[in-house]
Amino acid sequence: MKTELEKMRSREEYYFDGGEVEQSIVRAQDLCRRLSAMTISDEGYRAIIEQLIPGIPASSVVCPPFRCDHGHGILMGQNVFVNYDCVMLDGGHIRIGDNVKIGPGCHIYTPQHPVDHVERREPKETALPVTIGADTWLCGHVTVCPGVTIGERCIIAAGSVVVRDIPDDCLAAGNPAVVKKRLGGK
Repeated sequence: MKTELEKMRSREEYYFDGGEVEQSIVRAQDLCRRLSAMTISDEGYRAIIEQLIPGIPASSVVCPPFRCDHGHGILMGQNVFVNYDCVMLDGGHIRIGDNVKIGPGCHIYTPQHPVDHVERREPKETALPVTIGADTWLCGHVTVCPGVTIGERCIIAAGSVVVRDIPDDCLAAGNPAVVKKRLGGK
């Protein structure tokens, strides 16, 4: 039988109260709290960010303050820059390609609560992964919703809310974000 954490990573409905899911959240909250008192040049910064986001490349930077649910659900490529005040709710995996720039105040969500209002009273949800392709730039205050894939070499304009997939080489903007034009590509 799968654990609630295994269900979470498998896009199945899971309970987030108690047990290992709650322990994972508490661990991340502690690390985020410690990180929020630092700058990227502080002596202990790298040790804490590597505990929070295992496998983060040395070439990638996350500027505090930063918040996430677990940290171990964030899979980050080389040379990624995450600016201040970002939130990544990583019940489902958040895959970020190489050379991605994430502007200040961006939010990336994977949790999806039940549609039925009675079911929503329970501490359960599903988590749909998010993927951000290589060489993409999320401008400030972009929101990426559960299950979305943003292609490579994209620009998502400031303040946009991405609710559906965006193909490679596109500039998208708005709420909901729509493709405004094709970009040059490789």
